Amino acid sequence: MKNFAIKTPDAEIRTALQQKIDGLTKPLGSLGRLEELALQIGWIQQTLTPSLDRPYNIVFAGDHGVAEEKVSLSPKEVTRQMVDNFLKGGAGISFLCRQHGFRLRVVDAGVDAELPAADGLIDLKIRRGTRNFVDTAAMTREEMELAVERGASVAAMCRDDGCNVISFGEMGIGNTSASSMWMTCLTGTPLEQCVGAGSGLGSAGVRRKCHVLRQALDGYAGDRSVEDVMRWFGGYEMVMAVGAMLQAAELGMVILVDGFIMTNCMLAASKLYPEVLNYAVFAHRGDESGHALLLDAMGAKPLLDLGLRLGEGTGAVCAYPIVESAVRMLAEMASFGDAGVTKYF
Repeated sequence: MKNFAIKTPDAEIRTALQQKIDGLTKPLGSLGRLEELALQIGWIQQTLTPSLDRPYNIVFAGDHGVAEEKVSLSPKEVTRQMVDNFLKGGAGISFLCRQHGFRLRVVDAGVDAELPAADGLIDLKIRRGTRNFVDTAAMTREEMELAVERGASVAAMCRDDGCNVISFGEMGIGNTSASSMWMTCLTGTPLEQCVGAGSGLGSAGVRRKCHVLRQALDGYAGDRSVEDVMRWFGGYEMVMAVGAMLQAAELGMVILVDGFIMTNCMLAASKLYPEVLNYAVFAHRGDESGHALLLDAMGAKPLLDLGLRLGEGTGAVCAYPIVESAVRMLAEMASFGDAGVTKYF
């Protein structure tokens, strides 16, 4: 599989960053999480004056064979229909990207349809949907490795365009099922605590979904390595997101982590390269039942809790103004010395 050279940023600058933050005209620590974010982003960028440039949100789209088991309220054709909606600007992530100045790109990682060329669509299709992981591995080792490489190429493309802050989203009917499988396998959380309503299942639907996933887990014949769990239960869009996250970290980009599915992708990425977490800002705690447990398992502190469960990168883009405020704090607040204000702490 593709290797990544992800470095932990040099810690030497952290002292100077903290001194600058503490010297701004405010009581010590009074801007809370903004101060933590400012320290993290300055550390990532190795500067006392960090900036956020040309933000991108990438939506990876792909279909899942396990959708044949009726584990989702939505039929599989919704994946293709929503890709069209993204490209026409009518989706939830579309208005949020317009509102917050993000460039939106959609990647066909494995949609079970032939999509016509369109502005904003990147064709990196590996196959028309994964296989049904109840019966067999969702993808081959070769397909998994190709997905990592192709996802990495998307992050590199964004960096080449001057982007240094990026968020990732997903579209794929059945991908909360795949994410639940990653979560239970990679954290040891009991499967039943990892399974939620997805796009809107009722209690009976959740029970059926859990039964199907239990059957798949009991039939799993792999070696439980991170790579094997990714290929056996994942979607092409999820594995591409893992590759994109790892490449973004290698390139020193700030990564805004969205909801349940993208947090599972960051989980997998961090199991491969723990250093990737230095570049991650966890945007929100979603309403999918396993998300809070997953964030806790990763020791992550999300910025928002708005009851979101749409995916697509919506929570990440919603949180962006908070991240921007942290950077503006460093750039625009006066110090006590510059302002002629006596320190009052």
